[in-house]
Amino acid sequence: MKIRPLADKVLIKRLEAENMTKGGIVLPDSAKEKPRRGKVVSLGDGKLLDNGTRSKFQVKVNDLVLFTSYGGTEIKIDGQEYLIMEESDILAVLEQK
Repeated sequence: MKIRPLADKVLIKRLEAENMTKGGIVLPDSAKEKPRRGKVVSLGDGKLLDNGTRSKFQVKVNDLVLFTSYGGTEIKIDGQEYLIMEESDILAVLEQK
């Protein structure tokens, strides 16, 4: 199944949680925090502005992003978990050096 977000919504696949701390301690599933990083999978058409045009997104498909802890709505499609959120819930784009 394919999903296309509407308006200024963004579809994000959350990155996997870390299994081990930097000090080498293995974390059980109950102690893992849900990651606040993910990959942009799909974008809507943009927010409809008062003049009838659509705003442009600051993110693009395949960008790695950092988002707010409680941002978005979790959904499950074909056994995969995703988040749908407004672009304003995205805090930053992570760039590789």
